[in-house]
Amino acid sequence: MNEINWFLLDAEGKSIGRIAERISIFLRGKDAIPFSENKLAPRGVVVINAGKVSIKGGKELKKEYFFHPTTKPGSWKRVSLGKLLEKSPQKVITGAVKGMLPKNKLRKLALSRIRVYPGSDHPHGANIKGRIDA
Repeated sequence: MNEINWFLLDAEGKSIGRIAERISIFLRGKDAIPFSENKLAPRGVVVINAGKVSIKGGKELKKEYFFHPTTKPGSWKRVSLGKLLEKSPQKVITGAVKGMLPKNKLRKLALSRIRVYPGSDHPHGANIKGRIDA
């Protein structure tokens, strides 16, 4: 198996959708030659400053995420985008990337190659090979 090369993406001031699009293309290897539909590129992404993404149009109050915390009927939990970004920005970024990846067996493997941190501190400094511009 190939060694995974880790790349850094700074999310500060960038839109969630643009970040997710760039990460999904990068993980699949669609920007590299040769591209293979049935394999992932040997790459991983470390996202820093995920809590400082840009949100426009009042989405921090309007957009809602729904969770089902228990197995009881009717126990849906509703959280706005602003509160979820404060609490756990990795759920927002990972969920956006998950929606842009193909719905097959490679999705789980690709999602395991994403590391999201709310601030600029991360423990992967020695493994970073380069930066991604989103």
